[in-house]
Amino acid sequence: MVKHLEKLEDFIEVVNNNEKVVVDFFAAWCGPCRMMGRVIEEVDEELNDVTFLKVNTDEFPEIAQKFAIISIPAMAMFKNGKRVYVKDEGQDIDLLVGSRDADTFKEIINNTLSD
Repeated sequence: MVKHLEKLEDFIEVVNNNEKVVVDFFAAWCGPCRMMGRVIEEVDEELNDVTFLKVNTDEFPEIAQKFAIISIPAMAMFKNGKRVYVKDEGQDIDLLVGSRDADTFKEIINNTLSD
């Protein structure tokens, strides 16, 4: 399910109340963010057990700052309320930065959030 953060307080609620969460940090003016938004919509249809939370960095700069977002799109992942390292091409990284195609993105999510 794709959710858009509307209130700052909802961030912790979404992360804590969903088993698998991918947080997409984006901005409306960002072209690669729009491309990644379409990929997220596509992947969301296939990964029913993952919640996608979109956080507009212009509307919620305090969250972007907390996660040290300096480039967008950037994705952080959470499992059972805890932040986890993203597994991308055999490496554990804090954030997945930049856009990916749907198959690659789905593989990264599965590798990172699988049981």
